[in-house]
Amino acid sequence: MRPAPDPNRSSPVTTTQRRPIRRALLSVFDKTGIVDLARTLAEQGVEIVSTGSTGATVREAGIDVTDVAALTGFPEMLDGRVKTLHPRVHAGILADQRLETHREQLAEHGIEAFDLVVVNLYPFSETVAAGGSAQEIIEKIDIGGPSMVRGAAKNFASLAVVVDPEDYAAAGEAAAAGGYTLAERQELATIAFTRTAEYDAAISQWMLQQLAGEDADEVDELLEGADQDAPMTVLDLSDEDAAQLGFTTTLRYGENPHQRARLAVTDEDEPGLAGAEQLGGKPMSYNNYVDADAAVRAAYDHPRPAVAVVKHNNPCGIAVAGAGEDIAAAHRRAHATDPLSAYGGVIAANRPVTLAMAEQVKPVFTEVILAPDYEDAALELLRTKKNLRILRLRGEYSRTLEMREIWGGMLVQDADRLDAEGDDPSSWTLAAGQAADAQMLADLAFAWRSVRAVKSNAILLAADGAAVGIGMGQVNRLDSCRLAVSRANSLGAPAEGGTAPERARGAVAASDAFFPFADGAQILLDAGVRAIVQPGGSIRDDEVIEACRAAGATLYLTGTRHFAH
Repeated sequence: MRPAPDPNRSSPVTTTQRRPIRRALLSVFDKTGIVDLARTLAEQGVEIVSTGSTGATVREAGIDVTDVAALTGFPEMLDGRVKTLHPRVHAGILADQRLETHREQLAEHGIEAFDLVVVNLYPFSETVAAGGSAQEIIEKIDIGGPSMVRGAAKNFASLAVVVDPEDYAAAGEAAAAGGYTLAERQELATIAFTRTAEYDAAISQWMLQQLAGEDADEVDELLEGADQDAPMTVLDLSDEDAAQLGFTTTLRYGENPHQRARLAVTDEDEPGLAGAEQLGGKPMSYNNYVDADAAVRAAYDHPRPAVAVVKHNNPCGIAVAGAGEDIAAAHRRAHATDPLSAYGGVIAANRPVTLAMAEQVKPVFTEVILAPDYEDAALELLRTKKNLRILRLRGEYSRTLEMREIWGGMLVQDADRLDAEGDDPSSWTLAAGQAADAQMLADLAFAWRSVRAVKSNAILLAADGAAVGIGMGQVNRLDSCRLAVSRANSLGAPAEGGTAPERARGAVAASDAFFPFADGAQILLDAGVRAIVQPGGSIRDDEVIEACRAAGATLYLTGTRHFAH
């Protein structure tokens, strides 16, 4: 006998399944673009619920809207401090619509669920920067907004949350397409939690400054926990003392909001990324710099015009321009590697950004863009994205040393470079299959230069001067091979018939270190990879060579490894 279904068990949801947008909650301080979004939603038959000033703005445009006050049965109170803090709002946001018990409770209390929440927060940091009084600043500490954002982000399985006006157009497109996919909702939730974390960190920093009388030393003590016996670090020093050590810039926070961070420029003549000129956007954060460094390294490894798109310190796209093509073509191919992960990424180009490339970048939410220069028209267009950090790099790219702190000490090593003998394709050893023709060899050389930017274990599939699938950061090479193939075959644009292309078939592959067994290479070969380049040096090289020979695939050994932890 089949057991009774558990009413609290979530039903399976695939990452590509779309959830229709039938009811939306709009509550924004910055009204930029909100009318256009509301009009698009209304045209799709979406019911719109909104707070007072947002609702008034939408209603003045001739669009039907339900006031939150009418929904809750309470007027806005306490000079607007209380508007949305009500079960009829938050139950509609937090109900897990996959659960029968949640749906039953909503019905019992006559509450309807939301499918889209669009919120942006009171301008706290802007009010501080404008020199507002303490009371003005306190009134710009948003309470209801972050509560709705966090609730909607937590419940991304059931609804989407949008916190940036730059994403309004995509929200309208999603409504017309049948809603957001689960993967898209999770991506938006990640952005939302990042936004509320930054917001709370800014408030915390301001409050600490008020407690300390804006004395930088006392603020550092408060952040440190006032442990007088703890060893001093550069973060415990005054701004003046830290500057003498080269740490001239205090970042908003470190890898996480509770961590402090500073930036030092160590070479005034060749400042590189640390001394890049910022031409637009919000201040750089610690994570921005880490991802930007990875993106620059990936793009500048190539002599041809190249673009790298990096997310969480790994390239999710990288490509070079073909003969007669410019940097825009390289960006188009790099973005196509993994359009989903490119959302919220960092873009680096090793040539000046053209207007054509800027036009491709503009619709995509991007944290940072870096290049040696920008066409005037390109810069003007990119500056319309107010949160996009735009950096202009100076100097020839070079790295000599890499340092890493460990408990009780410091590690230092020569920087990994692409100047070993094994990095020249003419020195490679043909171990299996026929010698590559010019196009195949060019793709293998591109893959080999690109794979070193990927965290190991690293596998990169490439075709026509662009990555098509990347497997990174796995604890064994077998999983990296599976991931590279899976991403190649699932993230490409669907063919005319609606099926995803098998981009692994016919591609070439690079592995940053040797295959310890033949099984990893076999995964690539079974997926249709026709050529592989790898360092070699395993005691089972013969097994890998035989697998390639049996599949009729070409295999080159470089004798050089580019393994990156």
